[in-house]
Parts: sequence; structure tokens; C-alpha cells
Amino acid sequence: MKAARFVATLLAGALFGFGLSFATMIRPEVVLSFLRFQDFGLMLVMGGAVLVVLLAYKLAPRLLKRPLFDAHFHQHPSSWGRDTAVGAALFGVGWGLCGVCPGPAIAALGTGNWNLLWALLGIALGALVQGLRAK
Repeated sequence: MKAARFVATLLAGALFGFGLSFATMIRPEVVLSFLRFQDFGLMLVMGGAVLVVLLAYKLAPRLLKRPLFDAHFHQHPSSWGRDTAVGAALFGVGWGLCGVCPGPAIAALGTGNWNLLWALLGIALGALVQGLRAK
């Protein structure tokens, strides 16, 4: 079961990375032109992703008795507060400054865009600070 879960995770990650690359989300200049309202192509990508996730979350529990790799479907309640708002704002500012978020930055490393290591270092540093602050 662990091997099947590992293979499924690896395939899902590869598909996600390929999708980010195919949609050009790994190119910061494309993302920045989207954020400056100059190119709306990524709006279709994001809309398609939201639609797929919405359908999966709504239809999977109705079509399957249980998930493929777990005993039951889980609910993920979210709580909104000051920390969530500050984190979202910091994420948005970082995204706007460098033009990438974590997934596309990691995928872009596969294309040889080593400059994104700086963005990933900033992401890791932010996660470390938040982890230390939350203790």
C-alpha cells in the first residue's frame, strides 16, 4: 500500500509540475504580466484548476465509498483570523514581487531557472519565521 501511495503521489506531482510548465506559470514574467492585467491567459488556468478541484471535492465522496488510500474522506475546516489575513497579504506581496509561488518556483528549477532559488529561500525563511512565531 505504501508503494502504491508513493507512486500515486509521484505521478500527481509530475502531472502538477507538467501542468504548471505547460501553462507557463513557471515563467515569472508571464505571472507578472497577469498581475499587471496585461495578459489574462493565467485566469483560464486558475479557473480550470478551481473547477477541477471543486468537482473532485464534491463528486469524489459521492462516487467512491472511500478514498483510494485512506479509510474515509476527511473534512478540512478552516478558521480565519488575523494570522490568516497577514499570511495571505505577505504571500500576495511576495508573489507580486517575484512572480512565482512555491509550486511553480520548484517546477521552474527543473527548467534550469536557478534564479528562483532566491524566491524559494525567501519562502523557506518566511515559513521558518512563522513556525518559530507560532510556538
